[in-house]
Amino acid sequence: MAAARSPHGATGIGGAGAGRTSGSGPVRGAVRSVGRALHLPFTGTARGIRKATHAHGAGESGLGKLIELHGVNGAGDMMITVALASTVFFSVPTDEARGRVALYLAITMAPFALLAPVIGPLLDRLPHGRRAAMAGAFIARAFMALLLSSAVVTGSIELYPAALGVLVASKAYGVVRSAVVPRLLPPAFSLVKANSRVTLGGLLATGVAAPIGAGLQALGPRYPLYGAFVIFVAGTFLSFQLPHKVDSAKGEDKALLAADEQHLHGPHLKPPKRPGLRTVGTAVTHALAANAALRCLSGFLIFFLAFLLREHPLAGASAAVSLGIVGVSAGAGNALGTAVGAALRTRSPELIIVTVIAVVLGVAITAAVFFGVILVAILAAFAGFAQALSKLSLDALIQRDVPELVRTSAFARSETILQMAWVVGGAIGIALPLYGTLGMSVAAGIVAVGWLTTVRGLLVAARRGGRQHARVA
Repeated sequence: MAAARSPHGATGIGGAGAGRTSGSGPVRGAVRSVGRALHLPFTGTARGIRKATHAHGAGESGLGKLIELHGVNGAGDMMITVALASTVFFSVPTDEARGRVALYLAITMAPFALLAPVIGPLLDRLPHGRRAAMAGAFIARAFMALLLSSAVVTGSIELYPAALGVLVASKAYGVVRSAVVPRLLPPAFSLVKANSRVTLGGLLATGVAAPIGAGLQALGPRYPLYGAFVIFVAGTFLSFQLPHKVDSAKGEDKALLAADEQHLHGPHLKPPKRPGLRTVGTAVTHALAANAALRCLSGFLIFFLAFLLREHPLAGASAAVSLGIVGVSAGAGNALGTAVGAALRTRSPELIIVTVIAVVLGVAITAAVFFGVILVAILAAFAGFAQALSKLSLDALIQRDVPELVRTSAFARSETILQMAWVVGGAIGIALPLYGTLGMSVAAGIVAVGWLTTVRGLLVAARRGGRQHARVA
């Protein structure tokens, strides 16, 4: 019986096993096909991003990793912006919103204005820890995002110090990033072309994160902040993926942003034996002042137009849509300016700065005289374009006129000054009455001051040239 059952049992078991084996093949193949189909959009997109960011030697030099890191930074900051804008700005009536934003500026921007001058010199003391400094900026924002996730729901006072922490950490990252770029230049890249690649990466990531953040906001005010936490934690790990040469400070020293002859050799009482600390030159200082005017205009337009368009939105559109149109115009102008800067070849970056600011001044005056929503959107687009192209030209001048051993320090200090100018512009925008013509007149005045005080020096510098001519791309 046992023997009789054994062959039958074996046959039965074998038959069942064979049936499962033969039947599982198509099922397993179908599962793999579905998995590949679902996985392809993500892997294909990742491969496409990696191919774009690592092109033309950027992968070998490490610049590609910095481009990707800057994209992560832009996406995280956008999540924070969506959450705070919805909490501080859109959730209350206009008059109350102005008070909230004024309080926000007073509690966050004012301390930042005091801290900003310290950021550059402090980071100069950390030349061997730039990756750690960038990682620290990310992890600090991740922690602040968690604090904000409860503050935006309860409306507690924790919102303001946490927002200040996010702001300071974000600007510290920006300063370190500017200082890192010169260390990661591919052989065929100029400094300004590398910066344009990094900036474009951040702009694209911000554009992708904005609708995602809006979708998370629809689920609840804390969900964009949860998204920011995840993004910033990822940025913390990605910071340490940058090449080790980022932490090298070989041959570097501090730069003075001064143009007078008595500071020709920096703090040294006697000229050094080798060219070390020296002035950055009149071209760089005038270009920096012109860029500060454009950055001040940017901060002013952001805050002034935010309240103006909320009170007087575009015809047939809501306040959010009106702000979105102007924001897209400014973003498109910024992206176009970055792309033009990467492609444009010229021997006179000073002339580019003079020209783009003159154009913005003309548009601002036109918007003040013939105030209208279309002209406001056009001004936002031209302001974004000019800010991007002018900043790239400033990069080219620093590359041309500042010795390599102090170039990193010059980038850090100039970036801090530009961030402070944005704070000043934002404060003016929140304090100004909501009259369109008045606002556009103030905008024109900001640009006029920056242009009139620098145009002569820039034109003289363009005629003389620097120690050597540089290309903008």
